[in-house]
Amino acid sequence: MSLLPFVQTVARGQGRARPLTQDEAFEAMQVMLSGKFDPEALGALLMVLRVRGETVDEIAGFTAAMRDHSGVEMTADLDWPSYAAGRSRGAPLFLLSALLVAQAGYNICLHGWNSHQQSHASVRDALELLDIPIGANAAPITYLPLEDVAPKAFDLLALRDKLGLRSCINTVLRMWNPTHAPATVQGVFHPSYRSLQAQAAKRLGQKALTVIKGGGGEFERNPAKDIQVFGLKAGTHHQETAGPIIQETRKLHEPDQPVDLIRLWRGQDQDDFAAATVISTAGLALWTLGAVDGIREADAMAANLWIGRNAQQRISA
Repeated sequence: MSLLPFVQTVARGQGRARPLTQDEAFEAMQVMLSGKFDPEALGALLMVLRVRGETVDEIAGFTAAMRDHSGVEMTADLDWPSYAAGRSRGAPLFLLSALLVAQAGYNICLHGWNSHQQSHASVRDALELLDIPIGANAAPITYLPLEDVAPKAFDLLALRDKLGLRSCINTVLRMWNPTHAPATVQGVFHPSYRSLQAQAAKRLGQKALTVIKGGGGEFERNPAKDIQVFGLKAGTHHQETAGPIIQETRKLHEPDQPVDLIRLWRGQDQDDFAAATVISTAGLALWTLGAVDGIREADAMAANLWIGRNAQQRISA
């Protein structure tokens, strides 16, 4: 099959073009992942959707095809995608949050690819420092490199360097959930995507989801601000506000205030704001998992986990 019919559908012109249905989007993504397409048609389709904006049906269909094409043989309780670029990023504090959640007895699957990251913000470098394994099926927490587990999708994502703009592939990969985990957390850079991703997840049968405008597009919460939380609880849409847990006027990532992840984790560095970032992000993840009923209670649970973070044994939730 060619991508041409899908390009014609979305780009015929004013009054004639229409969005793809979910089934059409599924078929189009199958073609994209097959690698058997004209590159000009692929660029045209992605950029038309970029200019017009993707619909819930399109993201749901693309994501369903991605899941069918690139699943993995492992299970997890929580899916945690990481696909943000690094221009506005500092140290990946969310990795410490994921470690806290793993200590609470949950299995976590991190997956991703991050472009244009400086050394202090590198997710891949931090994985090794924090002893987070890659592709480990039986580990409490593991990371799946996109280029290894879904190389065709990686090729689609890498088109950003040629097209000069992000595409719907960024959204689809956040939605991917390769282990079919029952709960997922997602960070976005543009707030408009929070509702889109929540609606598409519901269309796909997701039951537990939290989406926030996170630091640099990652699932990472600013602990000093009100954060709008979108997503699903028991399959029902919700929108809530997570209040600040620290009173401090500071950006989430200050270039002149680098954070050493290892020293922070070991308690060798004292940085109350960075610690609050880790705790509040872990709190939202625990709340998504249903560890406790409320966000404040989840923050308190995460704070206790932070105090006991260097214990060798995982803490039961």
